[in-house]
Amino acid sequence: MFEYFPGNYVWNLGVVAALNSGGLIDEVDRACRPLREAAAQGSDAGTPDFLRAWTALTDQLVTQAEQAEKAGHTRTAGELYFRATTYLCQAERMLAHSDPNRLPTYRRVLELAQKSFDLRDRRISRVAIPYEGTTLPAYLSLAPATETGPAPVIVLVNGLDSNKEHMYGSAHWRELADRGISCLMLDQPGTGEALRLQGLTARIDAEAWAAAAVDWLETRSEVDKDRIGIVGWSLGGYYAPRAAAFEKRFALCVAWGANHNWGAVQRRRLEREGERPVPHYWEHVLWVWGHDDLDAFIAFADGVHLDGVVEKITVPFLIAHGENDRQIPLEYAHRSYDQAVNSPRRELRVFTPEEGATEHIGLDHLPHVSTFIADWVADTFRERS
Repeated sequence: MFEYFPGNYVWNLGVVAALNSGGLIDEVDRACRPLREAAAQGSDAGTPDFLRAWTALTDQLVTQAEQAEKAGHTRTAGELYFRATTYLCQAERMLAHSDPNRLPTYRRVLELAQKSFDLRDRRISRVAIPYEGTTLPAYLSLAPATETGPAPVIVLVNGLDSNKEHMYGSAHWRELADRGISCLMLDQPGTGEALRLQGLTARIDAEAWAAAAVDWLETRSEVDKDRIGIVGWSLGGYYAPRAAAFEKRFALCVAWGANHNWGAVQRRRLEREGERPVPHYWEHVLWVWGHDDLDAFIAFADGVHLDGVVEKITVPFLIAHGENDRQIPLEYAHRSYDQAVNSPRRELRVFTPEEGATEHIGLDHLPHVSTFIADWVADTFRERS
């Protein structure tokens, strides 16, 4: 992985995520240069500095976008708003839950994303999925194929610390659209806007909110109801297989990072084994799951695993994992594959250091994983047509 800040895995992950989600190396470098000393103090201590530097870059791009828009250069403005969204997303991701800047920063991310949709990606719209007396926020990308009839769709699911704006930046929805597939980028409970603005915390039984997404998609005339799939990255590599095991309307499943036993990973992190995805880690985890006692949470987290679950997957199942994933052991990818005995088409794809995409969910070469998954999804849906 490209390591701008030697020894600071968490910040390096943010840098490569930005660069592989439409960011430009000059802009990222200008934001990061003043942070080298702060980075050496550890991922937690320097997050206010990280926010200031990346917000300054965001402000610069927004000013340029506003000038371009006034001049009628809407494409230029849209590209600037898109990159501003990507950069501010990474800065917001670093903040502690208790940081007073977290919510204002995220609200601004939402505003910038909408400006990017309006000027750059008009096929994406904000939607709300009915769910247990409230709604789940999502972005819907309708593939051009829907202009001539219903098209297949992927429900794209977050991990522990990502949100639908990260999904937008990844451009996976565009890879799918170019293959005739729509994409529902979902902030499920415990992630993104659902957590930050609505207080909806994560749950082990992912099939509950996944079923709500399928219910809503089945009401849409643009959707081929027999070809709805689910793809989950990072902790979504637990959520998506769990959902597909119990929600039988999904036609396929992809674990973008095999999070087979997330509870066991938490016990290792208590012992400082492996890397953590975000600063202020335990504060973040307790917030996501709605707990306030770490000991009680660790006991609860033992239930977040896929043993006895993936055996119930009866649709095509892809597991994509990096050989050098420093967060989730490669052995978990093999465990998910070995246990998915009732999938009619199971596949394990391990990305190697020689080709790249070998880190967590392939963030070091994200487009490589994204296109592989998009091709697999397109092929699988084609077999079902």
